[in-house]
Amino acid sequence: MAAPRSMMMAARPALRSTFTPITARGFSGVSTAARNNAFQTVKRQQPSAILRATRQTMAKRTDVSLATALLMGGKNVGMGLATIGLAGAGVGIGNVFGSLITGVARNPSLRGQLFSYAILGFAFAEATGLFALMVAFLIQYAT
Repeated sequence: MAAPRSMMMAARPALRSTFTPITARGFSGVSTAARNNAFQTVKRQQPSAILRATRQTMAKRTDVSLATALLMGGKNVGMGLATIGLAGAGVGIGNVFGSLITGVARNPSLRGQLFSYAILGFAFAEATGLFALMVAFLIQYAT
């Protein structure tokens, strides 16, 4: 059913002509000088604490050159990329033991033999992760 005409009339906006845009009104009670000062302080913000500490540290270290800083950054990126292998080792170990559970559930009489295969698979997956970790440490400390 349709709404009564009196309810439809109440939903319309009553006073359209009283709205004045902000540009016409301005900021009431705030002088132009105070408004300009408020905007000026936003423009002249101080550098962050991290940036100031970095500048002070670099000013104290006179022996750090751009090449040394790039080498240190490259080492850190290389270490991060080398440790991606640890995630692969975690996935591999989860896969091995998940397959062990599935195999024992299907044939419980092969539990001992499947467990020895699972330990062998665990060792191979863990060795891969340890190789990745060793490469990360070599990147950091051997160069």
